Amino acid sequence: MKDTVDLGSKYFNCSDRERAVFEAGIKLGTIYHQFVGTPVSKANAEEVERAIEESARIQPFVEDVKVHIDRAMLKERKGVYDYYTLTGMMLQVYVRVRYGTAVAEVEMRKIDELSYPLMFVTRIYEKKKE
Repeated sequence: MKDTVDLGSKYFNCSDRERAVFEAGIKLGTIYHQFVGTPVSKANAEEVERAIEESARIQPFVEDVKVHIDRAMLKERKGVYDYYTLTGMMLQVYVRVRYGTAVAEVEMRKIDELSYPLMFVTRIYEKKKE
């Protein structure tokens, strides 16, 4: 978090570490629910990835975002009415959020054994203020 005052902090009864994880989870949920259903093809997948990243990057406390769409799940169009829409199974997402000195790294990706696009905490650590 930059040196700006978080006016919303008075509503949170938790540690900076817990807040960082909460904020990171919100970002993954936002990405999933905002972008699943977006028309996507091999031709525009990179632009969709960048749009998702830039959208998430402007949210509070985000330090980094990386998005990858699995191109293997996108087949060639067979006609004017044939196109794919983005699904959670196509997405691989990494988000790093910092709140105070706490940093949370979270991911969303397809877990084959679950047949599900799982959102999970990868790492939580402390980082000194800059």
